[in-house]
Amino acid sequence: MSSWQQRGDYLVEVSQRSLKGHKTFDLCRSHLVKASQISKGTIYNHFPTEADLMVSVAIDNLNSWYAQTELDKQNDQTPLMQFLFHQCWRLHDILVNKNFVIERVMPNAEILLQASEVYQLAYKKSFETYISWFNNIVNEIGKVEGFNRAELVLNYLRGTMINSDDAEKDGHDPQLYHQFCYAIVHLLGHSDKRLPGVTTFQTWLNHLPQQQSAA
Repeated sequence: MSSWQQRGDYLVEVSQRSLKGHKTFDLCRSHLVKASQISKGTIYNHFPTEADLMVSVAIDNLNSWYAQTELDKQNDQTPLMQFLFHQCWRLHDILVNKNFVIERVMPNAEILLQASEVYQLAYKKSFETYISWFNNIVNEIGKVEGFNRAELVLNYLRGTMINSDDAEKDGHDPQLYHQFCYAIVHLLGHSDKRLPGVTTFQTWLNHLPQQQSAA
């Protein structure tokens, strides 16, 4: 990896830390000068526009989510359980690790258009990779006719991530994840499937590392 790429990755890492606990994307390129101890000129070379910074954070999130799906495959679980616990992992990451909810700002076609071409292309690649996994595993769980189940669940997840963060829900509450999964299963059209019990979610929470980022 080039030093340029390493510096870019470091700036995104600093951005993610700076955004922890925030309800709005109120981070600007100029804020990174003090936080990263890197010169303003270098930062502006990495992110020619403010949109580039926002999109780069979104790319980092998408890549982290996809990296976690690869780890999920190592567990001996059905596609449904993989999907449910993956989404629980994402919710836990927001509530416990206080990571910024990128769904507050992305995907957003207007912001993407303001970004430099290299960031536009990188975002589209990362987004398509994650959404491809999302659609494929929904199909593996079992396609139910009548509605676009993947779209229904995707919209629900986006709203839940934002609303749970706004309400500052307790990320250590196993009942929260049980209810979360109950809603997902119904939206998928698989209400007949048996959900893990609250004690299973408690065990899962007990085994999660303090900082759980997979990337």
